[in-house]
Amino acid sequence: MFFFVLYNTIKKEDYQKKLILRTENNMLKISCLLSLVLLVSCSAQKKEIVVPGIVPHEVKEVKAPEVIAKRPANVIGAVEKIYLPPMKSAFLSRIDTGATTSSLDADSIRTFERDGKSWVAFTITNRESKETYEFEKPLVKKIKVKRILADERRPIVEMDVKMGGESFKADFTIAERENFEYQMLIGRNILSGRAIVDVSISNTLK
Repeated sequence: MFFFVLYNTIKKEDYQKKLILRTENNMLKISCLLSLVLLVSCSAQKKEIVVPGIVPHEVKEVKAPEVIAKRPANVIGAVEKIYLPPMKSAFLSRIDTGATTSSLDADSIRTFERDGKSWVAFTITNRESKETYEFEKPLVKKIKVKRILADERRPIVEMDVKMGGESFKADFTIAERENFEYQMLIGRNILSGRAIVDVSISNTLK
């Protein structure tokens, strides 16, 4: 009986030890499992912190509105279209600030008297349009023009002129200018107080 009680006691103690050991093992496994879960959870929640870079502000060049300077109405070019009413066609004319008096190409020039006064008859033919007109004008005066071979006396007559939107009268010397590129030369007697010449432009007048 004694041995039986002793056996049961020992067996009970062994069982308790095994139970405690099993419990400790289970607690260790649970602890490890919890640690693993916690580690995985922390890894999943860990996010990469992205520091936004500083993007330079794009500065767009603002262009000022283009200002087109309006040419003054009295500025004309080196070559312009000039009218001699009553002729309808324009004459492409050289604008010459170095010439004192304007000059004009004419044919069949002759002087005659009318009512005791000197007159000049001449013909003008527009080289471009071929329009021809015979003029008779009072002689204003004659001037001496120095030429290489010999001096020449040219008659001056007063002509009706239309330049741009302006109509007026002006003196012209008349001579055969067939060897010249332009039939008409506009000098200072017309330009002074009326127009400024910009030699970099041409054909500004209508």
